[in-house]
Amino acid sequence: MYKINENYLKLQGSYLFSNIAKKVAAFKSENPDKEVISLGIGDVTQPLCPAVIEAMHKAVDEMANAETFHGYAPDLGYEFLRSAIRKNDYLARGVDIALDEIFISDGAKSDSGNIGDIFSKDNRIAVCDPVYPVYVDTNVMAGRTGEFVKATESWSNVIYMPCTKETNFAPELPKETPDIIYLCFPNNPTGSTITKDELQKWVDYANQVGAVIIYDAAYEAYISEDNVPHTIYECEGAKTCAIELRSFSKNAGFTGTRLGFTVIPKELESNGTKLNALWARRHGTKFNGAPYIIQRAGEAVYTEAGKVQTKEQVAYYMNNAKTIIEGLKSAGYSVSGGVNAPYVWLETPNGMSSWEFFDYLLANANIVGTPGSGFGPSGEGYFRLTAFGTYENTLKAIERIKNL
Repeated sequence: MYKINENYLKLQGSYLFSNIAKKVAAFKSENPDKEVISLGIGDVTQPLCPAVIEAMHKAVDEMANAETFHGYAPDLGYEFLRSAIRKNDYLARGVDIALDEIFISDGAKSDSGNIGDIFSKDNRIAVCDPVYPVYVDTNVMAGRTGEFVKATESWSNVIYMPCTKETNFAPELPKETPDIIYLCFPNNPTGSTITKDELQKWVDYANQVGAVIIYDAAYEAYISEDNVPHTIYECEGAKTCAIELRSFSKNAGFTGTRLGFTVIPKELESNGTKLNALWARRHGTKFNGAPYIIQRAGEAVYTEAGKVQTKEQVAYYMNNAKTIIEGLKSAGYSVSGGVNAPYVWLETPNGMSSWEFFDYLLANANIVGTPGSGFGPSGEGYFRLTAFGTYENTLKAIERIKNL
């Protein structure tokens, strides 16, 4: 008889955002007259910018003619997109990344889960706490995390790096030695980040202990401070220890069209085996490529018009973040984030747990946020709001919270 992957049975309930969706759906069913405003999931609300839409229309027309029709994409992705990425995201910042070190995908979430395929089950992971749930859950599925300890709401074989108010919501180098280190800056969920000098310490540490860093830079476009690195490869030695994940979802609104990429330098090796070659084999075997139409749309993000228009969208969301921060502070909340990231991280009031505050906010203000405990043990007592709503709904939501 066939057998299942029993690691899936270890997963704790549903995926965080699935749980939230079920709660919200039940509330709406019971309260059809209530206007619910979502500042929970990190989904964008502004339409794709004109330069992107124009490129998509042109690409659609190309697909209607035999001479310009495109079938399967090249394994790594079309060179026109990888060249635009190389020029604008790396060479423009003084970083030389080769074209065959860039792998086009359908998003950073997919890559952050799939990257584990090229690593042994025996590797021990270290994660920030709180953390984006996909990092941990996909390692649970792979059998790397040990057993779930209910008393501490943690996994027995995971090294947790607490990101608390005392550490400015940034991790400290772990006391135990990990094999794989997950870092996300600007951070989801806390909105925090670290300076280039601080990131250099992580690169030096990884090279020293023989660890690999999985660096999620999905929110790079939201960085506003000069001393915050836009890519880990700005740090000396990063090419021998780091894999970088990038996304078009948040910088250009591609949450519904799906596009991202992963960078694996050829200098990154394990016992003489190049991780670039392993990922290339995995990528070519299990993935048939992002659609031509979407890759042309991605290329348009890097045009002069595309750059201007996407920056305007980023500014729109960051103005929402400023509105949330100022409103919450005036209402007496303790908040952080929202400067280099579209997330605001707040302490729950009156000793409420994260889920108690979720229920309170939904019932009394008809607002959806994300309980901090869903991101890990150190997220308990905190709550995440996103700046991805419309400005009008953001204003309305903050007024409701202030009136509680």
